[in-house]
Amino acid sequence: MKKISNLLIGTNNKGKLKEIKALLPKRIKIYSTLDFKIKSPLENGKSFDDNSIIKSKYFSKKTNLPCLADDSGLEIDILDKAPGIFSARWAGKNSDFKKAINKVYRKLNKKDKNWKRKKIKARFICSLSICYLEKKIACVRGKIEGMIATEPRGKNGFGYDPIFIPNGKRLTFGEIPASKKYKIDHRFNAFKKIKKFL
Repeated sequence: MKKISNLLIGTNNKGKLKEIKALLPKRIKIYSTLDFKIKSPLENGKSFDDNSIIKSKYFSKKTNLPCLADDSGLEIDILDKAPGIFSARWAGKNSDFKKAINKVYRKLNKKDKNWKRKKIKARFICSLSICYLEKKIACVRGKIEGMIATEPRGKNGFGYDPIFIPNGKRLTFGEIPASKKYKIDHRFNAFKKIKKFL
């Protein structure tokens, strides 16, 4: 397979787009779905991998470009791995992650009144896929383990970043500078695996 020189990033999420751009080789010309004004497809897969492939196939077909798409989310063990593939949906139509974070805390309180005194294990998972027209070229998964902070902290990042503390760190992803976060998070771990396909 020859090296990819043009690549569409299959996301309408500006935070995700910025992070993916920072990880890609500089020689690749990058397009975003925002350039084409394409709405996202219905993500009705059963897993992160399914949804990632639904997006990369769909956007590639619409634009005739190879497409890299990401599906990612937060799994919290005591919530039976919720929000999981519904991570973005918890934020509602307007992607209001304050609302999503409040929902996490509401569910934790319901599950265990004393959860703040315990270590609530969680992980961010990222599934990345590249499709070209109808063909799947690659699908890989990266993750980072951590725990849930007792309150949101930090203004960096996006999504659930302010409530996630990666293992071995004291700061949440919301407090860690973006340039540092990019080098350790679930997306970076998935990128290490997908690089050889670019």
